[in-house]
Amino acid sequence: MSYVKPLEANGNMAGKIVHVSGKRKTAVARVTIKEGNGMIRINTIPLEIYGDEMYRKRIEEILMIASDHIDLNKLNISINVKGGGFSGQIDAIRNALAKGLVEYSENDKLLEAFLNYDRVVIAGDHRLTEPHKPSQSSKGPRHKRQKSYR
Repeated sequence: MSYVKPLEANGNMAGKIVHVSGKRKTAVARVTIKEGNGMIRINTIPLEIYGDEMYRKRIEEILMIASDHIDLNKLNISINVKGGGFSGQIDAIRNALAKGLVEYSENDKLLEAFLNYDRVVIAGDHRLTEPHKPSQSSKGPRHKRQKSYR
């Protein structure tokens, strides 16, 4: 679910705001993109110090692809993410960020660039964890009782 709304009450598009959400497993990321000075924050933490370097690089991949089509120094990007594990959250952020940048730019070439790089960035990853079966609730979905022959 995403929408673009005008900043002013009279309907003038003085600056537009894009809200987009992305998911991965149980992680949900919500991205808000608006005109600004190039700040990118995840849960109010600047991207430069968020998490581990490897995970930051995965988010920066999306920004590098988009930088060929959009001037990111003129955008403020605010990301709220919750649920799931850290890797799932990063994938949810990548999904929401890519969809939001495509919608903000209204550029078909940016969409093509993301699809050529990795289709999952736009389409999302539909895989979920396997549900646990009855009477094995804490051990996992396929756990069986250990058998001893001695």
